[in-house]
Amino acid sequence: MEYQISRIVALQARKYGNREVLRHKDADGNWKSISWTEFERRIQQAARAMQALGVTVQENIATYTPNKPEGIIVDFAAFANRAVVVPLYPTGSLEQLEYIVRDAEIRCIFVGEQIQYDNAYKALSSCETLRQIIIFDPAVVRAEGDTTSLYFDEFNALAQDTPEVETELARRAAEQSLDDLASIIYTSGTTGESKGVMLTHNNYAEAMRLHYDRLTSCSDRDVSLCFLPLAHVFERAWTYFCLTRGMTVVVNGNPKEIAAVIKEVRPTIMCSVPRFWEKVYVAVQEKIATTKGVARVLFEKALKVGRRRNLDYVREGRRVPMWLALQYAFFDKMILSKVRKAAGVDRGNIFPTAGAPLSDTINEFLHTCGINIMYGYGLTETTATVSCFPYVDYRIGTVGSTLSEVQVKIGDNNEILVKGATVMKGYYRKPEATAQAFTEDGWFRTGDAGCLDETGAVVLTERIKDLFKTSNGKYIAPQAIEAKLGEDKYIDQVAVIGDCRKYVTAIIIPAFEALKEYAEQKRIQYHSLEELVKNQSIQKLIQERIAELQANFAGFEQIKRFTLLPKAFSKEAGELTDTLKIRRAVINRLYKTEIEAMYV
Repeated sequence: MEYQISRIVALQARKYGNREVLRHKDADGNWKSISWTEFERRIQQAARAMQALGVTVQENIATYTPNKPEGIIVDFAAFANRAVVVPLYPTGSLEQLEYIVRDAEIRCIFVGEQIQYDNAYKALSSCETLRQIIIFDPAVVRAEGDTTSLYFDEFNALAQDTPEVETELARRAAEQSLDDLASIIYTSGTTGESKGVMLTHNNYAEAMRLHYDRLTSCSDRDVSLCFLPLAHVFERAWTYFCLTRGMTVVVNGNPKEIAAVIKEVRPTIMCSVPRFWEKVYVAVQEKIATTKGVARVLFEKALKVGRRRNLDYVREGRRVPMWLALQYAFFDKMILSKVRKAAGVDRGNIFPTAGAPLSDTINEFLHTCGINIMYGYGLTETTATVSCFPYVDYRIGTVGSTLSEVQVKIGDNNEILVKGATVMKGYYRKPEATAQAFTEDGWFRTGDAGCLDETGAVVLTERIKDLFKTSNGKYIAPQAIEAKLGEDKYIDQVAVIGDCRKYVTAIIIPAFEALKEYAEQKRIQYHSLEELVKNQSIQKLIQERIAELQANFAGFEQIKRFTLLPKAFSKEAGELTDTLKIRRAVINRLYKTEIEAMYV
């Protein structure tokens, strides 16, 4: 089996030929298909066009685009040239773009749509190294006076099918090394300056091999929906794995359309973050709450049977008793299959989920419904996965068992340390940060606190830098509290506060649509969201929900006071990273007045 990503497309094209590898929507919203043969042809053309632009061995090129087939094509064209891909989040600001372009000394950047082009064009005048913009979307309007940017078709037209070009590509392919850099992926910088994580072809090859060994249910019959940004190591590495396994990858270019797209595609596999499943959970709970009479009784019975079968027997690898199997078959057909179909996951194989804490309640509920969440843990610096649920004997409350040959141990301050061939080469042009990231004997410091349970499964407790201590000396893990509150239909976002304070408080963003429905039911009058969140009945509602959700937390962990905000945290305001994680320092600074008022 070939695991080196620079070689995989050519091998798969010979194996699968005209079989579909990529599917995407065109500008008119119609689904278009790309075969393996066509995929390889486009990669080779783009690789020759890169030659025409003078792309050199191990030169850094950037992609700054929503998910598009062209972005994946550019990845593999770069690999054919032994170049390095630096993916930027499509939502990244001009300031972030300029920082990465300067740090990685980017000369060529491939942009997706108008907003990315506009920022890149501005960066031309402020970044000395930047020389060439290539535009994927033909609908982008180039700036007046822009005589150098190329549309992707114009870029591809540069390709020369000459013996000299073919000889050079062949020479580079022959000289490829697993030690070559494949990607430099910049961290989102929740606690400081963004750092470029250097991932080699060997890092990816080992990740492919270890996932191939672990994920035995995956095959070329699967359809994976590419939903998370390809700038995120989770989706990037997963997409490469899909190609290694011969799957069809459906590229979703607009995250806002995911609810509709998932029902159209009905993927067997989709990577996602816990927030997606939190919304699914809330939607099902709302459906249950509005169901009455016999239907309600059947729903509750279905969940009881589903839990018994899927968690008590299937999870443990035990044979399901005939009586339970028959009950489950009935309730699955009548109810549980309809829950899965409503979410668009009725053809599900596995659904890898990571990137943030997923509450045990939601995790158990999804498995109860027959949605095979493969909850895991990883970092950009470890080429994504460190651990994930196995098919059987996974434990709720953990992030699964480590991949084979990935070593984990617990260091000082309960820090999770990792060693293995998937661990990064280091941080780009940051030798001091690289040195600080490793122990003297070569273990990578994850910055996450946790432990190993008696089976060796990883239990993740908190980001060490997120941990804070109250003035009473009690340590608080805010993410655990935030994840629990995220189960509630009326709560959308939470930032827990309490460092060096007498007690814990929270800034809460309500789920506004649910809150409006509640206000209508209770005939609460309001003229704006500002007025709604200040309403005493609304305040009482949220207080009751919080009290119920945190009943099992220790007294010192419980939120004593909270503030409701009339607008969501956003990336534009700097409150969220590109991966939608809270920037706590920014929250503390922007809402200093509101926070201080909770401690008067």
